[in-house]
Formats: sequence, structure tokens, C-alpha cells
Amino acid sequence: MPSKSSALPGSAFLLGLGYFLLWLLLWPTEQPYWMLPYGLRFGALLLAPIQRWPLLLGAEFAATGLISMAHGLPLGWTGFLLGEVPEPTVVAICLWLMRRATLHASLRDPEDVARLLLSAAFTVAATTATDAVLLALIHASPTSDLMVQALGQDLLGNYVGILLVVPFLIMLTRARLAKRALGSLLMDGLLVMLPSLAILLTLSSHDAPQPQFARVLSLAPVLFFAFRHGWRGASLVMLISSLGMTVVDHMSGHGPAGAPGELFLAVAGTGALMLGSATDALRRSSERVAEQNVYLAAVNRRLDHLARQLRDAARGNLQAEENQRRHMAAELHDELGQNLTAIQTHLKLAQNRLSQAGMGDIGTSINGILGHMRRALHRLLDDLRPAVLDEFGLLRALDEGPIRDLLSAAGVTYHTDLHGDPRMLDDDTRTVIYRLVQESATNAVKHAQADVFQLRLRIGERQGTALALLDIRDNGVGLPTRMPRGGRGMQGMRDRVTSLGGLFRVRPESQGVHLRILLRSNTSSGDSARV
Repeated sequence: MPSKSSALPGSAFLLGLGYFLLWLLLWPTEQPYWMLPYGLRFGALLLAPIQRWPLLLGAEFAATGLISMAHGLPLGWTGFLLGEVPEPTVVAICLWLMRRATLHASLRDPEDVARLLLSAAFTVAATTATDAVLLALIHASPTSDLMVQALGQDLLGNYVGILLVVPFLIMLTRARLAKRALGSLLMDGLLVMLPSLAILLTLSSHDAPQPQFARVLSLAPVLFFAFRHGWRGASLVMLISSLGMTVVDHMSGHGPAGAPGELFLAVAGTGALMLGSATDALRRSSERVAEQNVYLAAVNRRLDHLARQLRDAARGNLQAEENQRRHMAAELHDELGQNLTAIQTHLKLAQNRLSQAGMGDIGTSINGILGHMRRALHRLLDDLRPAVLDEFGLLRALDEGPIRDLLSAAGVTYHTDLHGDPRMLDDDTRTVIYRLVQESATNAVKHAQADVFQLRLRIGERQGTALALLDIRDNGVGLPTRMPRGGRGMQGMRDRVTSLGGLFRVRPESQGVHLRILLRSNTSSGDSARV
């Protein structure tokens, strides 16, 4: 395997030889307004490492010397040195200064394009000023027309050469097209460029002003390719269009367009590169936005999945709690309730003997205690698992059950407005509705000091999903400034609603508490459920 040091001389030789051959190949294209050698020099120095610049400049001097010798050196070696050496030197100095600043070989963003074009304009202006000085030295008394013609040709022609060659070189070395993009570009070239060149040739074969109109019309495919293929497509089409304009001018016999043609190419090329680069930047931005949207959609799906898992876990906890409550209620009813009944039975049987022994008051006291224990047991059983919900159904339990008894005993007026079929709801949802009303009524009695308690319940169906809308309000003292968290209060009610994927809202009121609760039932319970 060859080492890096041994491979460098070979690559340097190939670079110099390639640049030498390209310079000889592009030299005939310097007229009428194709200053491609200048663009080749600018692009080569822009892309190559500074360490290779002496090699490239040496290859250029060799090529121009060979061409001058082929033409007989009309001005001699002194004229050759004054005519060929200063311009490459000025270009190298300008690029060295700008590369040390912010210039780099890129057309990725509109800022890069603007920076490159400004550098090209500065370099062209510097070389044009150098040529003007040399022209004044070589010609003792140059005419103003000759001076203006030379400066205009150098200024516009060199800038056009950069526009035509440098983007093509950057595309070949730094930003190659993918196979798919290249295939699309070739297909559009066949469908758009060939007809455009045919129209250009047809119009240019007529008298003025149709040739000028043909040049303006050639800008249309440039704009099309800039929009569709970015700066790469725009630069390639500019190269092809300028070639077509040159060939058409020679074939039609109209001669070169001169400064107007160069000016048109300079303006069109600058606009096409800026437009193509902006299109590429917008396309990349759209792709990044699309990728971010895909990522956000995946994150949202993951969050939805986690939310469903949390709701399922909360629903499972709710079901486990209700099952535990049901089990404890059954155990208390069977064990403690039966024992209390047995005690009351034995006490009743022993009542006569206690009376005969003068302890009838003790039996009466014990019987009162047992009655109080039975009532407390009934309240505890109703809190653990409301039997009225299983016996009477949801609507009767809310309207006629222990909730009304609790409010009536506290002197609170109870208004109900219940509509719908509870059989549309699953058992968990019915239980949660009862618990929410029960907890709200308890809060109204114990904390709110209310005298009116209102309940509205609407049960219906929307888009195949059973819905229950609860509206609960009282006219008490309202909620405290700092809501307690946890426990069996407001937060406990909110947790129950959240476990079923519902919505819990506390609406602001000037007096009392107003709750709006929406519950969705995923499955329908059997028709045997009581209403």
C-alpha cells in the first residue's frame, strides 16, 4: 500500500496536467462573451488548497505561453509577461485575502451565494483595474473608446465566466447530484431544454427584434430549473443556454451580442443562482420540518399510549378498590351484621329475665347501643358499596337513595334533573357517577354550609360512544383559597374522573361550587342493569 507522501506527488502532477489541458481546451471559448478561462482560474484557486496554487499558476503560465508561441508572440516576451502574469496574480491575491476571511466554496445557502458573488465581483473589479493600468502602459495614448471597450469586456466577461464555470466545478467536487436527482434533471432537460433551444434557434433566424426576444425567452427554462432543481439545475441550464446563444449567434450570422449579451447573462445567472439556492434552502427546511413532524407524531403517539396505560392503570386501581370495598362490605354484612342480629336476638330472649332481676334498663341501653351500631354499620356499608345502586339502579339511587336522606337530614333542599338510559354506561362509570354525587353532597353538608343542592345528569350517545354529563352545584361558601390535595375531597373526585378518561371542570361562581364533569363509557353494560 503506497504511503501518503508517495501518493501526493502523483496527484499533484495529475492536477497540474488536468488544469493545463483544461486551459488549452477552454481558451478558444474566450470570445465572444464566454470568458470561461477566467472562471476556470477562479474556481480552481477557490477549490484547491493554497499549497497547490503555485502548481496551478505554473500550469496556466505554461498553457498561455504555449498559446502565445503558437500565435507568434506579437508583443514579445515582455508583452507576454505584462499581459498574462499580472491577472492571475491579482486573482490569487484577492482569493487568498477572502479565503482567510469568510469565503468558502459553497452554494448551499443564499448567504453563501451572495458571499461568493460579491467576492467574484470584487476580484473581477480588481483584475479589470489592473488590466486598465497595463493597457495604459502598453499603449502610450489609448483612446477612450478602446479603454471603455476593454474594461467593459473584461468586467462583464470575467464575471460571466465565473457564473458559468465555478458553480459547475463546485457541483462536481463538493455537491454532486444523487442518481435519482440526476435522472430527474436529465428527463427535464429532454422535455424542457431541447424545445427551448429549438425555439431560440427559430426566433434567432429572423430579423430584429426577435433575436433579442429569444434571449429574454431563454430565461424561462433557467427559472424553471432553479425552482425545480435548485442552484445545480440553474447553473447547468445557464451553461447550456449561454452555449446555445453563442451557437445560434454564429449560425444565424448576427454576430456576437457583445455587452448586451454579457449583461443579460450576468443578471440572469446571478438571479438564477440566488433563486436556486433559496429553493434548496426552502426544500431542506421543509424536509427538516417534515422530519420534525414525523418525530413529534411518534412522540404524540407514545404519549397517547402512555396516557392510555395510565388511564388503564387508574381504571384498574379503581376497579380493584371497588372490588375490595364490595368484599369488605360483604364480610362486614355477613359477619358483623349477623353477630349484631344474634346479640339482639339473645338480648330479646333475656329481656324478661333482666326485667325480673331489676336490670331492664340495662337491657334497654344495650339494645340502643346495638341499634346505633347497626345504623353506623349501614352507613359504613353504604360508603363501601352502595347497595341502593345495585338494588334500585343509578337514577333511583341518585333521586331517592341515601344521598337525599343525607341532604334532607341536614336541611338542604335537593333538586334533581336526570335524563338518559344508564344501561348505556358500564358499571365503573355508573359507580363513579354515584360516588361523585355522594362526595359532592357530603362536602355541601359538612363544609359548604349550603341549603340548596342541584344535580343534573344527561346520558346519551355520540359517534358510537356513550357519554354522561354531570352538572353539580350548591349555594354554599365555595371552595377554599388553597385546595387540599389527595384524600377523599376534590382531588379524589378529579382522580376518579381522570381514571375513566373524563373531563373535570370547576366553573367559577360568585357563590357556592359548580362542577361540570364529562364521562365517556367505553363498553356498554348488560340490559339487566337497573335504571
